[in-house]
Amino acid sequence: MKIKTFILACLLTPFMAFANYEKPVTWSYSTKSVSDSEIELILTATIEKGWHLYSQYQNGMALPLVITLEPNSNYQIVGTSKYFTEPKYTEHYNADFDDTERFLVGKADFKRTLRIVGNSDFELKGNIEGQACIEGRCVPLSEHFMLNVKGNPNATPQQPHGTTVTKTEIDTVPPVEKTETTTLTTTNTEKAEMSLWLFFLLAFGGGLLGILTPCVFPMIPMTISYFMKHGGKKQAIFYGFSIVFIYVLIGIVLSAIFGQGFANFISTHWLPNMLFAFIFIIFAISLFGYFEISLPSSWINKSSSNESRAGYIGTFFMALTLVLVSFSCTLPIAGAVALGAAGGGFLKPIIGMLGFSLAFALPFTFFAFFPNLLNKLPKSGGWMNTLKVCLAFVELAFALKFISVPDQAYHWGLLDREVYLSLWIVIFSLLGFYLLGKIRFPLDDEQPVQKSWFKFFLVIANFSFVVYMIPGLWGAPLNALSGWLPPMSTQDFNIKEIVYDGAGHEKPVGLCDHASFSDRLQMVTGLNGYFDYDEALACAKSSGKPLFLDFTGHGCVNCRRIEQEVLSNSRIQKLLNDKFVVCALYIDDKIIELPEKLQIKDNKGNLISKLGIKNTYIQNTLFQENSQPCYIVINPEDESILSGPIFYETNVDVFEEFLKKGVENK
Repeated sequence: MKIKTFILACLLTPFMAFANYEKPVTWSYSTKSVSDSEIELILTATIEKGWHLYSQYQNGMALPLVITLEPNSNYQIVGTSKYFTEPKYTEHYNADFDDTERFLVGKADFKRTLRIVGNSDFELKGNIEGQACIEGRCVPLSEHFMLNVKGNPNATPQQPHGTTVTKTEIDTVPPVEKTETTTLTTTNTEKAEMSLWLFFLLAFGGGLLGILTPCVFPMIPMTISYFMKHGGKKQAIFYGFSIVFIYVLIGIVLSAIFGQGFANFISTHWLPNMLFAFIFIIFAISLFGYFEISLPSSWINKSSSNESRAGYIGTFFMALTLVLVSFSCTLPIAGAVALGAAGGGFLKPIIGMLGFSLAFALPFTFFAFFPNLLNKLPKSGGWMNTLKVCLAFVELAFALKFISVPDQAYHWGLLDREVYLSLWIVIFSLLGFYLLGKIRFPLDDEQPVQKSWFKFFLVIANFSFVVYMIPGLWGAPLNALSGWLPPMSTQDFNIKEIVYDGAGHEKPVGLCDHASFSDRLQMVTGLNGYFDYDEALACAKSSGKPLFLDFTGHGCVNCRRIEQEVLSNSRIQKLLNDKFVVCALYIDDKIIELPEKLQIKDNKGNLISKLGIKNTYIQNTLFQENSQPCYIVINPEDESILSGPIFYETNVDVFEEFLKKGVENK
């Protein structure tokens, strides 16, 4: 479930001083003198083993650490950066969000230099807000601190309210060292490594496809023949290494472009996504044969003229010439690898180009050692153009994914789920008809389409995929494609919901009356429930059913996993709809304002008027919990716990027992 457009902001409140719930990060505070007029404020975070604290520089999907100082006329902040200095962070690729997270583990000092401009002693106050996570759940952090600071007897106050004094600092460049894709736990390590290995294998497969294109495949026997007559096996090996070197060099350049800042830019901005979609469409049109993308002929001629040089220099330029000559065929494939690496950190473009080039160089080296096997290769022909056209259809489908990202983020409404699926169904149907010979493109041969068993089974597989997608137009989940499709909440026509609404009931099953905010928040498809605790509690009291509380969040990855793997299960849904009143409480919602009747006051008498703050306060005060996902069954009469809490539990049987226990204890 890759959801790039979630608004991730686990809301942090000052109501976190309860002894029984998790507090994985403890803080200590100190100051030290830097000069007669300056001090260094040091905030030390001690993070429990297995947990991690997100960095201030986390600009992707996860919630960053935010440290603020309360204004005071007795000090000035030295520098213009909004960040405290922090130790080097760890980077970890999150495959579910296709995002790179930055976090700290163990112990971390956050430092800031302050200039004392007041004569009298004063209290330095501030707040820390952030998020700590462990495998399976996350908890919000909120901390208030206060230190006594001595005044500077030689100073005269100059600027009020903690303004800054100029010192050159740049916010956009983290003043820390970075490490590449190391990990917090064994599980996270395996996921990160698996993701990079999978990308390497996909890139390797792209290289193999590149070999089969019309620009490259006919070159194999000619190149091998040259080495057998002139260079021998050593020259062939160097030729292969030269190809790898050229592509890896391209990968290094892309890494400089597609670094972490660019990754965050991709995940939040429409411009790169629409640009990538446009590039994929251009690649597809080129592969269809309507025009050719080629490099200037002067580049190719210059490289070719150096091939006559003796020794390894000439061999290197032979490899460079191959890369340039094959550009029109390989660019759409290598370009897809490059764009797939964008947003994956420093290593991903290099790994992608390494995988692509190893496969691309393999036949030129392999057949130099086993030249007799050249006779086993299929002859060049129309099948190579067929491969190009097939790739064109695939790239056209991939272009829609890049359009879908900003469409969801900016609420354009262009690619709702059924529109997206309709386009995919049409694209892959046309691919099937092309393989059957019913459609031709400019570079296709005029002779009858070659009949082959491989193409026959490819047609079957393609149309089977089309048939699989069709039920999605009516709301079928299509779990195998969940990472590629827009969320179900964008589906305009969902037959399952229509069946519920048209079952002859004025009110949905499980609801006593209309659920507030149902137009802005989504319940798991197939479940009916509330989004406000007081409304759900009132319904549970009147119906005599236990109340099932789902403490969730917009950006909670593990919440999405539970929803897909557990809460969408038919047994669980029947139990929840028949035996419970369901309430989904979004902890991290920052936008929704509560109507006056649903507003509450905290234990200090402060009015809570936002839904997210109310849900956080309820979870903390009533249940002494602060992590998500969190599931609790309570008795609506006295709000006592009947079952749970239960957290990240993907076993349907265990979750079912948890629910049944709540019913039995009622």
